[in-house]
Amino acid sequence: MVDRCEALVLGIGNVLWADEGFGVRAVEAWHAKYAPPEGVSVLDGGTQGLYLYGAIAAARRVLLFDAIDFGLAPGTLRILRDREVPAWRPQKISPHQTGFNDVLALAQLRGAAPEAITLIGVQPEELSDLGGSLRDSVKARIPEAVELAACELAAWGFPPRPRDSRTGVAPLNANALAIDVYENGRPSSEEACRIGDARVLARSRM
Repeated sequence: MVDRCEALVLGIGNVLWADEGFGVRAVEAWHAKYAPPEGVSVLDGGTQGLYLYGAIAAARRVLLFDAIDFGLAPGTLRILRDREVPAWRPQKISPHQTGFNDVLALAQLRGAAPEAITLIGVQPEELSDLGGSLRDSVKARIPEAVELAACELAAWGFPPRPRDSRTGVAPLNANALAIDVYENGRPSSEEACRIGDARVLARSRM
């Protein structure tokens, strides 16, 4: 029997694919602003897919940040709760190859599904920019997503504590993955083709 934590704050996505990185950037921002109360864990799930099963199975409640194709205007935030977050569907609502719904379905099959789940999703603007970062329409919604998550945790009975801005906090990820470092260190789209190999693309136009 898995020992369960009370709640898991989880961000998933790939920071190398533009707005696909929203979930990771949102959970990083949440961690930087709030200290989780006792019984609450915070995790950058990246693109781990089914490797996240253990963390999901150990959580009574899951609060998830992700980029979701709702078919809405770029940057639109939506909140889905419990049954609104599908474990079984023929098409993925997330761009991930192994979607969170796959992990949730496995947890349900094994009787280890969370008792409550809330998904804070953003409509991506761009997913094909390899090496790109969040578009402004998506990046601008991170502060709101962070506050929505704090309110959701409080409603579950686990209000987070704002961190003291005068004291530093260890980042959730390695410093090299920090959004500012990433954005300032990557080559421009003119220096490096970010939608595929320029040689292949040039040949395909011949």
